[in-house]
Amino acid sequence: MVACTHEDFPQPPNDEHPVVAILAVLAILAAIVLITWARFEVHGTSDLEAVLTEGAVTDPPSNAQRELDEAVTSNRFATGVSPH
Repeated sequence: MVACTHEDFPQPPNDEHPVVAILAVLAILAAIVLITWARFEVHGTSDLEAVLTEGAVTDPPSNAQRELDEAVTSNRFATGVSPH
């Protein structure tokens, strides 16, 4: 019986260690799960259920929601995150 050596396997590109690549993929998957979870916590699932079951668009946002959206947008522009 012969032990496995590094010569038995091809080297990854740029001498990247395979554990680093696996950790990167796991980090990406964790980010996707966390972003999805945050979306459900913040917005809920009622709009998704309505679209999937009825195919109808939800009611327009309330004035409070519009004011919140405007505040968030203005803060983004104030910090330099602008589409222009």
